[in-house]
Amino acid sequence: MVEYEKRAMTEEEDKYTFSQSSQISAQTGLIGYLRADMDTDGNGFFFNWFDWRKDLKTQEFKDEFDDVINSLREEGDILHNRSALAKYCYSTPQARMNTEQGYYGIRVDTEKHAYLMRLNPNKGEYNLYCYCYRRDWLDDHIRQARRGIRFITPTYEEKFRIADGEKIRITLADGEQFERVCRYIDDYHLEVGGLCYHVGDFAQRMEDNGSKVVPLMGMGI
Repeated sequence: MVEYEKRAMTEEEDKYTFSQSSQISAQTGLIGYLRADMDTDGNGFFFNWFDWRKDLKTQEFKDEFDDVINSLREEGDILHNRSALAKYCYSTPQARMNTEQGYYGIRVDTEKHAYLMRLNPNKGEYNLYCYCYRRDWLDDHIRQARRGIRFITPTYEEKFRIADGEKIRITLADGEQFERVCRYIDDYHLEVGGLCYHVGDFAQRMEDNGSKVVPLMGMGI
């Protein structure tokens, strides 16, 4: 059996171990994900698989994915049981997710696929979520997202940018405020609170409503 190299995920990769919008899932080549727990005694492995793109779930992928999971379940590796999982997590602080307390993230790459795994060593919770992607599609989306999300005026003057996954504060005309997480789609589209907008349409909508938009943590560009 092949021994697969694993590494701690970066902070920008962490968000891809959670369900995304259909737009982002399509752009990143999400094939589907596996959810598993290790039973009360920590030695089981009960799992469910959730399809996303059946056209990408080729036999080559299925064989490889089985091999990846089975390799990591071998004695001495991180999915062998919950004790092994906990040992890895607590001895690998760089894998701890900054924005999701109690979770750890690792990534396993093959030639065509990327397996992003969210780990939780606690009893009584799901211990593993493994999101499976086309590696080239995912990495391309991450590279493009590093440009940041643009916020502009209706005349297309740039006001500010935020990093993918950061928040804005919207102040309505009556003074009510709320915060929304924003996601990068491409240079001309963004998600605000899960809704997709063209950057120009969003700017016009805010102006028409008399709303003000500010970043909670800007990129300084």
